[in-house]
Amino acid sequence: MPGVADKVVIVTGAGGGLGRAYARFLAANGALVVVNDLGGARDGTGSGTSMADAVVDEIRSAGGRAVANYSSVATADGAAEIVDTAVREFGAVHGVVSNAGILRDGAFHKMSEENWDAVLKVHLYGGYHVIRTAWPHMREQKFGRVVVATSTSGLYGNFGQANYSAAKAGLVGLINTLAIEAAKYNITANAIAPLAATRMTADIAPLEVLDKLDPELVAPAVGYLVSEENSDSGSVFVVGGGLVQRHALFMNDGVTFSGPPSLEEITSRWAEISDMANAKLGSNPV
Repeated sequence: MPGVADKVVIVTGAGGGLGRAYARFLAANGALVVVNDLGGARDGTGSGTSMADAVVDEIRSAGGRAVANYSSVATADGAAEIVDTAVREFGAVHGVVSNAGILRDGAFHKMSEENWDAVLKVHLYGGYHVIRTAWPHMREQKFGRVVVATSTSGLYGNFGQANYSAAKAGLVGLINTLAIEAAKYNITANAIAPLAATRMTADIAPLEVLDKLDPELVAPAVGYLVSEENSDSGSVFVVGGGLVQRHALFMNDGVTFSGPPSLEEITSRWAEISDMANAKLGSNPV
């Protein structure tokens, strides 16, 4: 029975919202799930065990297999504890869903270095720490599935979320390189930009919009990307409200100059340089 059956999957930030939906869906389909959650507030302050424990209880009550972990993803030591939990309890780690996140929104001209650092440490560094710690296990067993939570804010920007947008865009760069480095080891790395009603989005979108964005509608796409059947890698998917949609970078043919153009020359060609009317799927030109 392929899919995610008997696969050991770490889901970070799984104590509520999207992470909870992912953990429950994976367990319902036979995965052995490490439910990681620090148990803090939306801004990353505080901690507790009740959120992760509640999700584990839900999974076990439904006949699934799961274990809780309360470590922070923002440090290498915390990541080591998360991966150690997977190996100690279930004997392996086959997948990582890097979902943990916090919000500290504010206009860029008002953003403090503390709020910038805090968000990057959880989202971007958190993804790095947990994936990097699990990476040797995946390479050795020649199988692994990585899914990171990016955001439409990271892909397209959003007012008041410079820290969050930068972190989420960084995760896309990460999976693009992981997909290249890990191809020969049967490891895939992809990103999901979820659209869902959670405590992270409670005051960001109108209620009539949030009512259509059940986190349970995102979980199946994550389940597929963690499965044996998935061969996509280095891809980004926007998922929410029933929609599953791939997003990608595009490029035009550009303009080639025979030598360094003058300011006047490049100015005269700029409309052509920026025209995307005949754009095609982009690739690294190096």
